[in-house]
Amino acid sequence: MNGTTLAAERAKFDALAGQWWDPDGPMKPLHRMNPLRTRWIADRLGGNLAGKTILDVGCGAGLAAEAFARMGATVTGLDAAGAALAAARTHAEAGGLAIEYRQGAPEDLLAEGARFDAVVALEVIEHVADRAQFCAALAALAKPGAPIFLSTLNRTARSFLFAKLGAEYLLRLLPVGTHDWRMFVTPGELGAALRPTGYRITELAGMSMSPTGQWRETRDLAVNYLAMARR
Repeated sequence: MNGTTLAAERAKFDALAGQWWDPDGPMKPLHRMNPLRTRWIADRLGGNLAGKTILDVGCGAGLAAEAFARMGATVTGLDAAGAALAAARTHAEAGGLAIEYRQGAPEDLLAEGARFDAVVALEVIEHVADRAQFCAALAALAKPGAPIFLSTLNRTARSFLFAKLGAEYLLRLLPVGTHDWRMFVTPGELGAALRPTGYRITELAGMSMSPTGQWRETRDLAVNYLAMARR
């Protein structure tokens, strides 16, 4: 373990690095979900991201980081998985995007005094070793008044059926073993993990996938959901 990261989780996502940018590969659900989640965040940052600094924690190969950069933000992508970051750097360079990618855990940036206009952690908190420590690091990396955005999976019977059994075993939308349902996070647990930092959840939105694979915002938080927190 390195800080809030788990070695097994790093290895899992490193193994997928070469396929991360294939829209029909193992990260297909993230490719489909990405426009919804990045636009939802951008809208809550005022729509225009020019001049804003965003930290994308657990950035993987850069799906969200590139989307924010194309909206005008100055983006730092942070991940513990070295192979995924190598893929991120290669893809950003090919697209002419100036994104700073860093390897490590969020607490590694704290000693540098780095602070951001928004801190984002998408589909990450369900993979970390210590949820409270992770949230504390996110909060410490946000400038005064800056929001934190997270997306994750709720721990419900429906998420076990659809996000675990359905997505990994039946439909093969994700590689088997991508998720551990026991590590899914309810909105109440997320709020509790954030509370000691002074942050509270101010907005929640569900993300639901249609039979055609398209994602839309809903009020249904039973499977995938987005959260914005402020203090």
